Amino acid sequence: MIVDKNNREVLFQGVDGVAVTPSDATILEPGMLYVGGAGDVTVLFVNGSAPVTFTAVNAGSFLPIVVKMVYSTGTDATAIVIIR
Repeated sequence: MIVDKNNREVLFQGVDGVAVTPSDATILEPGMLYVGGAGDVTVLFVNGSAPVTFTAVNAGSFLPIVVKMVYSTGTDATAIVIIR
């Protein structure tokens, strides 16, 4: 278990980040997302069977979800980073 400075459990802590090029075919090593440029983001959750679109995501947002794909179809947000 990882804890913060107040001895509270940290549920997710990234140790690596990689820029994402949205693709309708590329499966990523699972992680959560940072969206640097505003727009829509279409993803596949790690245990999902159908894409889900998050609309009007603000620039500089962290999405507290764990995904394995970021689709090019339906994604117009930019500067996306997957954090693992």
